[in-house]
Amino acid sequence: MKASIVAAAAAMVAGANARAHGHRHAHRMLEKRDAETCGCTTVYSTIYGTDFTIIPAATSAFNPVAVPEPTGAVEVPTPIAQICPTPGTYTFPATTVVVTETTTVCAPSFTEVPSGTHTLGGVTTVVTTATTVVCPVATTETQDGTVTSVIKTTTFVCPEAGTYTIAPITTVVPTPTTVVVPVVTTICPGTYTAPEITTTVTATNTVIYCPFTSVGAPEPTAEPTSAPQPPAEEPAKEPVKEQTPPSLGGGQRWAMTYTPFREDGTCKTASEVNTDVAAIASAGFSTLRVYSTDCDTLPNVGAACRTYGLRLIVGVFIGSPGCENGNPTVTAQIDALKNWDGWDLVDLVVVGNEALFNGFCNVSQLTSLIERTKSELSGVGYTGPYTTTDVVSAWENNDVSSLCSVIDVVACNAHAYFNAGTRPADAGKFVRGQLSIVESICNKPGYILETGWPTAGKCYGVACPGVEEQAEAIHSIEAEIGSKSVFFSFRNDPWKQPGECGCERNWGCAQVFGV
Repeated sequence: MKASIVAAAAAMVAGANARAHGHRHAHRMLEKRDAETCGCTTVYSTIYGTDFTIIPAATSAFNPVAVPEPTGAVEVPTPIAQICPTPGTYTFPATTVVVTETTTVCAPSFTEVPSGTHTLGGVTTVVTTATTVVCPVATTETQDGTVTSVIKTTTFVCPEAGTYTIAPITTVVPTPTTVVVPVVTTICPGTYTAPEITTTVTATNTVIYCPFTSVGAPEPTAEPTSAPQPPAEEPAKEPVKEQTPPSLGGGQRWAMTYTPFREDGTCKTASEVNTDVAAIASAGFSTLRVYSTDCDTLPNVGAACRTYGLRLIVGVFIGSPGCENGNPTVTAQIDALKNWDGWDLVDLVVVGNEALFNGFCNVSQLTSLIERTKSELSGVGYTGPYTTTDVVSAWENNDVSSLCSVIDVVACNAHAYFNAGTRPADAGKFVRGQLSIVESICNKPGYILETGWPTAGKCYGVACPGVEEQAEAIHSIEAEIGSKSVFFSFRNDPWKQPGECGCERNWGCAQVFGV
């Protein structure tokens, strides 16, 4: 992985997006969230602003510093930056770190960005009256040519009610680049291991990051009773190719959600589906996301995607009565997937859509269901990635460590409309910030599997629906993070209830893309 180390401020967000989708929607306003302690990881995640610095990869390193005011070096399991100055084959030994007490550090978070101007960092907060905000900010200090990430406390005076971004920064990159952003992270007690890796690099000043994984609670240590013996020599190992995340996303118009329902909620015919998919393909999208297997979704949408050269994200939808393995609706969907022969079209399987937020599953149940789905679909030829998707608050407010261990990529649904402090023009920055949060929680590459803006409904603060507002918001998202976002949705859904927001029927956005 070729990387540029980016000095960026990371921050505590004043709220978490929360909403639900399936064949019905239920939305909730952005909620204030408080930092959590161990039991689950606390992450003050990155959002986006202005002013920015790039530090050359070959002279940069992350040296995490515990806060407040550490009295000595603290060894923590943050990804190790291994610098490869010249082309060649490198072997990095396994490393184990035992954490015995809760430690707050600057940990690196990785984000791939295309060429151009990008905004990163900053603390965004919404206040209802004049107040002074005190919050931790991840920043960097340079000494003797080495860049060290540190956490500092900043004080910001909000003179009146409104939305404020504190300490934002910006950058311009000439080519597609993996940037590394320091993020304020709490490490809980446990034993963490980075496995040995052998990799071949072909470019100069390449930086390889070796992440740690948790392998259990720390074991008690004892003083050795004799001098340690040198390790036995091991036979030479074959070089192992560097592991890369699943190849998903791409282009500013990656994917669109699609449900094969008519305006009255009945199922569309194969011919009607074909017409819809042709229109989506003509707008420049490469992928469709479907939620379940009802209405002959797999054969009809699959055939249309094959005709027009589109890829598929398929799903197992979870509603009432929940996601226990005995749920006949879930079983029927898994069986339909097993009996389908279109796996060469599929880039991702999504088990559950906001199932945690809606209370249809707990983390243990959802983890078990994903494991079951993986086991059953592996027997019919699917070898690609799996995930689940939920609102950011569901990822934050649960101990999702077991869930992170069974998914290949992390995903969230993010709708800036439900954040009262976000105008349509800033929707893209909000959505990118939401994705950064969940990527930090699971330390995996992430994707937005639902995002959009309604054309009708009520206003939430400065976030108002409308045709012009929708176009402005979607173009903002497309420009900021379109390559990792699934737009919601193709057409309006008059068959849905309007909901408390009055907006549930009005998310169709095909016209924004000229279809």
